[in-house]
Amino acid sequence: RYGVPLDIIAAIWGMESNYGSFMGTLPTIDALATLGFEGRREAWAKDQLLAALKILQNGDIARANMIGSWAGAMGQTQFLPSNYLAYAVDADGDGRRDIWGSLPDVIASTANFLARSGWQRGQPWGVEVRLPADFDYARADTQQTAALWAADGIQALDGTPLPALTDSSLLLPAGARGPAFLIGTNFRTLLRYNNSTSYALGVSLLAQRLGGGAAVQTPWPRDLQALSRTQIQSLQTALNARGFETGTPDGIMGPATRSGVRDYQRSLRLPADGYPTVELLQGLP
Repeated sequence: RYGVPLDIIAAIWGMESNYGSFMGTLPTIDALATLGFEGRREAWAKDQLLAALKILQNGDIARANMIGSWAGAMGQTQFLPSNYLAYAVDADGDGRRDIWGSLPDVIASTANFLARSGWQRGQPWGVEVRLPADFDYARADTQQTAALWAADGIQALDGTPLPALTDSSLLLPAGARGPAFLIGTNFRTLLRYNNSTSYALGVSLLAQRLGGGAAVQTPWPRDLQALSRTQIQSLQTALNARGFETGTPDGIMGPATRSGVRDYQRSLRLPADGYPTVELLQGLP
């Protein structure tokens, strides 16, 4: 009905609630009222609280059964109240949209969310690829067709032709030393569900394995130490001071920070993959 593979739905279900076994224990109204009263996202929380009250008013769930996470996400695939109002589906026909206790409602609601957020029927999320030896890592964020990436020497690791992705880019989750993935529109749709690259990649790879596909083939550089938010903020501040603009130091790796890191890497004649490392930070005054 929605064109979203069950492997993707099952992977989200597993990531969000361990397949429905843990949906959180906090009353949603209480959690959102607290965040709306005092917190860094008060306006957002108040809007979500009003949405949650509308759900109760509609009779979809009793207040005692409306439980979820500390941030107000609810049910087996952790919908925020506003997303519930927009995308939840009564798939079992009982007159209620029950993402807590009805698996048909859970599956259909999650699929509807993705379908209406841009999921492209029949397209894969992406594929693990091999990069040519002379690849310019600074081009990883460039969006172009898979055919153009193939012309640049990008190859699928399993030797098959690259999927016909019309708007694809490269994801290097561990920098130049780690695996590389060619990702398309459906990967970016998963970011609409949870705006975290690690989350979207986790869902994608779990779905691939659930569907009988291969695990990641390229060894992960496990000696690389991830930087903390404080360390990233220190890196941003130091790069800005040296003229490598990263934007306002906030400890978050966004496009501006990756661009500044790449410029700094170029100045050192290192692969400009935009990946922050402890060595880069230690090399800055």
